[in-house]
Amino acid sequence: MAEELVLDTAIRDWVLIPLSVVMVLIGILRYFVSKLMRTSQLPDSKIIKEGQVIIRARNLRAAANFIPPKAFRARKSYYTNEENGLLHVPKGQAQNPQAQMFSDPNMAMDMMKKNLSMIIPQTLTFAWVNFFFSGFVAAKIPFPLTQRFRSMLQNGIDLSTVDVSYVSSRSWYFLNLFGLRGLFSLILGEENATDDTQRMMQMSGFGFDPSKSLGAEKDGLDIVQHDWVLPKFEQRAEAVLRKRLSS
Repeated sequence: MAEELVLDTAIRDWVLIPLSVVMVLIGILRYFVSKLMRTSQLPDSKIIKEGQVIIRARNLRAAANFIPPKAFRARKSYYTNEENGLLHVPKGQAQNPQAQMFSDPNMAMDMMKKNLSMIIPQTLTFAWVNFFFSGFVAAKIPFPLTQRFRSMLQNGIDLSTVDVSYVSSRSWYFLNLFGLRGLFSLILGEENATDDTQRMMQMSGFGFDPSKSLGAEKDGLDIVQHDWVLPKFEQRAEAVLRKRLSS
């Protein structure tokens, strides 16, 4: 049977609250440091143009059944024509996102700055937590949990008899690291630079490939089955009107 523990209020005052406050302050500081390190550069007009073309083609695909067949075929040819269609990318002009990143020093420098602004504070904070607060049982979850959560909530505590709902100080650090996104969105706004989970996913990528997006939208337009719905609306309106007049 799992043992019940009585947590000292001093742990709350000197471990739980300071650790949470420090994590929030470090996140805010990292946001402003990342903002200062960010290179100010004008957006590429070609990327903006391709993005607008993708949006327009997506709107056409979504509202295809509300325009006549002849108009839809003309618009579809305007986007997907193999010679001069807006969504057609010749094979020789397709860009490699990795080569694009390494050819642009500003893009590579921005990625390195973002990674450094994430890795260095996390490394220092984890070392601080591991040195001063390792081995503490900092909090307790107010609802029961299964044994699968033990490795996530009790990192640094080698006691299998302790109830799973107790959270160690090291696990509380990781919970704050990945769980403060909503708080940072309230404090800093939606477009903040403190989303570590998104940063980690972006570290494995090497840029945006517009040719893939254009090709995917072109394939989506090619397979659209056009079915003009306006005549059906007229038939339904006529049927409803006949029914009302006959009654």
